[in-house]
Amino acid sequence: MVFLGGNQNGDARNVRPWITEEPNDKSTIWKLTEISESSQCRSLKLPENLEVTKISRLIYTNSGNAILALASNAINLLWKWQRNEHNSSGKATTSVSPQLWLPSSGILMINDVHEPNHEEAVSCFDLSKNDWYLMSASGGKISLFNMMTFRTMITFMPPPPAATYVAFYPQDNNIIAIGMNDSTIQICNVQVGEVRSKLRGHSKRITGLAFSHVLNVLVSSGADSQLCVWSTVGWEIQRATSLQLCGRSISQSDTRVQFHQDQTHFLVVHEAQIAIYETTMLECLKQWVPRGHAAPISHVTFSCDSQLIYASFLDATVCVFTAGHLHMQCRIIPSAYLSPSISSNIHPIVVAAHPEDPNQFALGMSDGGVHVFEPLESEGKWGVPPPLENGFANGWPSAPSIGA
Repeated sequence: MVFLGGNQNGDARNVRPWITEEPNDKSTIWKLTEISESSQCRSLKLPENLEVTKISRLIYTNSGNAILALASNAINLLWKWQRNEHNSSGKATTSVSPQLWLPSSGILMINDVHEPNHEEAVSCFDLSKNDWYLMSASGGKISLFNMMTFRTMITFMPPPPAATYVAFYPQDNNIIAIGMNDSTIQICNVQVGEVRSKLRGHSKRITGLAFSHVLNVLVSSGADSQLCVWSTVGWEIQRATSLQLCGRSISQSDTRVQFHQDQTHFLVVHEAQIAIYETTMLECLKQWVPRGHAAPISHVTFSCDSQLIYASFLDATVCVFTAGHLHMQCRIIPSAYLSPSISSNIHPIVVAAHPEDPNQFALGMSDGGVHVFEPLESEGKWGVPPPLENGFANGWPSAPSIGA
């Protein structure tokens, strides 16, 4: 029996407004901020000493002093920043390099693998809100690790089917949602080792899960390009819809979901679009699609205050959008952080946002590297949002808008 402790009651009192005022001074000609040289931003490549081929998943710890990555070879990596005279806060920063941390025992957090070609398996992990427990899977059994000692507490749910997405229930670390390769979602109580509910609404594997503690719902996404909203009270499905692009159904592909800080809107990410949905009606309020021959989107995340959106692309470009209107305000070109000698097929797999600094984010790369980014101290932020065009109110439009 495992007890993970502590209820995590949400507090929405400090949530910032969904829309912030944006400059609308037409007398100033706005220009997209483009960063093409390393001198135009602060970046840091984290130290490596393990043979890692690809970073499949990446998150900051909730305390903001470490970054956790899951590599395609099933190893979970942890980089910690130390509090010292060069880093008085002890938080993640580009000015001081962290340590790739190992406990004194030398134990590695290595996931169970099921197939010989496990590097092609779907990787997934999630961290408890108190940063004490890591739930991680790489195509085999799900492992629950103690983050202090790196020791495996339990393994469970041997495949098939394999776990493809995992998420801790925000109010109770003992309850977890597990998306499966067979399109089901299992709600489990780790403390007593039982499956409480099995949710069926998708037709392909689960690719994303997100909880709202305000609405008491779970939003799921699948490789079938479906979105489903489930009540966390009785685990019944409330609404479901298919992703649309310009009014047409889009190709079946991995789709991710993430709640805005207000816990009533959520971000939907597909290789061909970024969208904002309202949860109760499951309505698409905003939509951005790459134009022309632009590279597919690899991953997207909200900043910690949900005012910005960080998006990575398969051509190694990174773009910063305003969350309220999905307007691009900054673009980082690969030459700003990748050496010219690096192969042109190296690109970000995943992007993660710092939990306290809205202007810091990190990229997990296809070559196993992890890069952390911050704007120049003299700038303080990633560009300036463009002025609102005619027809845009300071809020949601009545119809979805397609971004440039």
